[in-house]
Amino acid sequence: MRTIKIFIAIALIATMGMDVLFAQNGGSEILHTTEITVKQGHNSRFIEGVKKWKDCYLKHNGKEKWSMWFRQQGEGRVYIMTGRNSSWAEMEKKDKVDNECYIALLNHILPHIEKVNTRVASTLPEVSRSTPENIKYIWVTYYKVHNESTFKKVISEVTNAIKEKEGLPRGLWFNFQLGAPDTPNFMVVEPYMGYADIDIKKDSPAKIYTDAVGEEKARELWNLWFDTIKQRWSYIYKLNPEMSN
Repeated sequence: MRTIKIFIAIALIATMGMDVLFAQNGGSEILHTTEITVKQGHNSRFIEGVKKWKDCYLKHNGKEKWSMWFRQQGEGRVYIMTGRNSSWAEMEKKDKVDNECYIALLNHILPHIEKVNTRVASTLPEVSRSTPENIKYIWVTYYKVHNESTFKKVISEVTNAIKEKEGLPRGLWFNFQLGAPDTPNFMVVEPYMGYADIDIKKDSPAKIYTDAVGEEKARELWNLWFDTIKQRWSYIYKLNPEMSN
């Protein structure tokens, strides 16, 4: 019963905003990410279960919006639900549809889930871009670092150089605040409309910064970068519109 309640709470938190992975209102916000690992051989049943829960939610006039992203690489079948709050107090918000769709969660979603991992991050709007419409894919890079303030200094300086050349940052940055011991410190999300967009050749951030400040100053910054990076890894996620609202 406790597991059921936890998952329901997670699912509802994840429904607090349209394009919730990207939405920003100019100030820092709270981002919830819920990583759902589906049992082997249960993927199609999990997808259908989420659709049934969505149908129930809409049938009972649920108003919230959400997005569901499917990870394209790595072990297992993994989905990410995301949620956004402008304050911690909003986390106590309750949806009137909760009880009406409880059975759909119990019968059609929970039996197909292997594990759930939740994290909380804050947005970093000062180094983040706005998001174009019709995004279908996101390239997410995670960072574990030795020193957060040093890391923020580096991404701020490099982002300023990119903004000077291209007019806006390339990604959306987040600083994780809560999660399990394996939680990264930061992630950056780069939006794409399709895989072909990834093929478009651009100067690297390193080249842009070096061209802006010269090799000597750039070398000093890269030394800081490599000294503070503990670990980094990336995945591409694809939006599933039928599981989103």
